[in-house]
Amino acid sequence: MTSDAPVSPAIPLPPPPAFTGQLPTDHKGLQHYADQLDRFLSQLPSRPARDTEQTDRAAALHEARRTARHSFLARHAPQVYDVLTDGGTLQLRLPDLVRQAQTHFPGLVPTAAQLADERGHIQADKEGYEIDLGIFFGALLRSPTAGAHLIATMLHPAPGSLALLDTFRRQDLLELETVVVERRGPAAHVTFHNHHCLNAEDNQLIADLETAVDLTLLDDRVRVGVLRGGQVDHPRYAGRRVFSAGINLKDLRNGSISYLDFLLGRELGYVNKLAHGLLTSDPGWRQPAAVHKPWVAAVDAFAIGGGMQLLLVVDRVLAEEGAYFSLPAAEEGIVPGLSNLRLPRFTGARMARQVLLCGRRLRAGEAGTELLCDEVVPADRLTDAVERAVTELAGPAAAANRAMLALADEPWDLLRRYLADFAVVQAERIYSADVLARIEQRWARP
Repeated sequence: MTSDAPVSPAIPLPPPPAFTGQLPTDHKGLQHYADQLDRFLSQLPSRPARDTEQTDRAAALHEARRTARHSFLARHAPQVYDVLTDGGTLQLRLPDLVRQAQTHFPGLVPTAAQLADERGHIQADKEGYEIDLGIFFGALLRSPTAGAHLIATMLHPAPGSLALLDTFRRQDLLELETVVVERRGPAAHVTFHNHHCLNAEDNQLIADLETAVDLTLLDDRVRVGVLRGGQVDHPRYAGRRVFSAGINLKDLRNGSISYLDFLLGRELGYVNKLAHGLLTSDPGWRQPAAVHKPWVAAVDAFAIGGGMQLLLVVDRVLAEEGAYFSLPAAEEGIVPGLSNLRLPRFTGARMARQVLLCGRRLRAGEAGTELLCDEVVPADRLTDAVERAVTELAGPAAAANRAMLALADEPWDLLRRYLADFAVVQAERIYSADVLARIEQRWARP
């Protein structure tokens, strides 16, 4: 609970803990320091009610606590992860790791109550505790052992996927809240049905897409996965298919986009499974490390933001005439997932900078877009093009060669090091003043 009683910015901050390198001692020092700073913060009004001095005071308290957490993790991240996962024997997804850290290392991450309270605020009115989660996961991913284990954990089936596999095998169809996955011959067709927002990505769509990708990779009757947008409700595109409008900016403004489940979980979850396959058990010498299958993306209308990011991890991209692709990172102010790592491999560094830094929009069929899009066809022939692509990619050697391409294109250590920085930077960006100002400006438009 917060009080309306102001705290003078003149009150000095307590001295930071002097870490010794001993995990138990250092944790006690961190916990005591974090508790002190939390008490000071609780004496301030809620963020929207603060004056300039109080806002500066809160920022100083957050910065001091984050600096201490970063310093602690720089010394102890591998040992912390070892405790949380019981020596690497537990496969804990992102939310589970946070809960374990709250239990075993109080003060290291925000409390459950702090994170729960954040969910009740619009993005601009939050304290920004997800930045502290970025520091936590950035440190874990920076550790070669902990980071590799975490990436592997997130490549296993998501909770609930295995329970739905028998139903999918019996019915060849599964209708989730925002996604439909249907087996037709050797292909599983994954269709986005977030029709009220031009198939933009939100927390629910991310969860449903991971389930659909899991089922596609788990069902041994399926040889190829197909991604396509369904019909949408927007008046401008009513009755038409749309691939993806990227992140749901309305949900971002309203504070409904989760760092754990969306901003970081998406990259380590279904998108990484598209790129690096699905782990189902510890591999024996006869079986591959992951289940890989070729993927086809069929782009109707446009692939914006996260939609374009998907084109960088599939094996065949088809688009209708007039479709376009864009990564509006410069406009939105956030980092477009792993595009900064992957896009230069397709387009070269110069075009990648034009797209990522200057917002260049690429239209299917124009010079240079053949580096991203394999085939451009009239809209009424896109379904036929998908079927041809499925036939071409369904051969028995395609999956094995695809797995080797993934290993050559994006070694795990390179992926881990990128994700370590991304985890921190993206958390900071979604609370940065320019991003908050942009989404409020968009919200104020008629």
